[in-house]
Amino acid sequence: AAPPMNVSLDRSEGSPLSEDTLDTEDDTLDTGDDLDVNLDELDTPDEADSLEFNRRGAASSDSGHKAVEESRLWRSVVIGEQEHRIDMKCIEPYKRVISHGGYYAEQKAIIVFAACFLPDSNCDNYNYVMENLFLYVISTLELMVAEDYIIVYLNGATPRRRMPGFTWMKRCYQMIDRRLKKNLKMFIIVHPSWFIRTLLGITRPFISSKFSSKIKYVHSLQELGEIIPMEYVHIPHSITYPVANCIASKPACVSLTEKVLNFQDTDTLGDYLYVCTQNLKY
Repeated sequence: AAPPMNVSLDRSEGSPLSEDTLDTEDDTLDTGDDLDVNLDELDTPDEADSLEFNRRGAASSDSGHKAVEESRLWRSVVIGEQEHRIDMKCIEPYKRVISHGGYYAEQKAIIVFAACFLPDSNCDNYNYVMENLFLYVISTLELMVAEDYIIVYLNGATPRRRMPGFTWMKRCYQMIDRRLKKNLKMFIIVHPSWFIRTLLGITRPFISSKFSSKIKYVHSLQELGEIIPMEYVHIPHSITYPVANCIASKPACVSLTEKVLNFQDTDTLGDYLYVCTQNLKY
């Protein structure tokens, strides 16, 4: 027969609920009566706390958006082992001044600098804009170029008031990393004006003879197309428009030969033929 079991709930000696039997650190063990909870006295988050939490969350989100906006308005770059901050907002209208024009032989990069996109010298905060644009051009050049490259400087359709000054060009040359100077294979100036020739003549004492030997003057887009592939070189509308307008203004009945004979300037004729071939492509 099974031994008798003591299921008494009292705390008498020998009982399973005896204090001597329970091995606890406290003198007494909390019972269910001691665990009565008054829900009204609990410190639970009320509606005001919830609103405060939401406000903090919204503030945190706003600060995050501000940080993103800040990164769009300002860019930190390192040039010559020195960190600079670029005001991206002030140069936004002028960022087209530098672009990637594809590649030529052996994957050498073509970097296009369109002077017609530079700011007017009479614009507000001109020096401040040019300072930030200078940093943008140098830092962008470093990002675009991995190995050998050439620079195509489009001087056409650039009025005197937009021409970069001597100090700006000199500083650009001085700030360009040695690697970039070494890897530059050619500096092509398209449609060189008397002013740009004079400006480069003034800078010659400050630039190396090796760099000077890389400068090449090109007088027409046709001539430029004989040196590099033009497929990805963006020619600003302000450069091609005068020639294209000249083409459109001539009667359709006039033969191509007659149109060609009307051009006294061989450089303009070259651009005319170039624009004609581009129009035929499309």
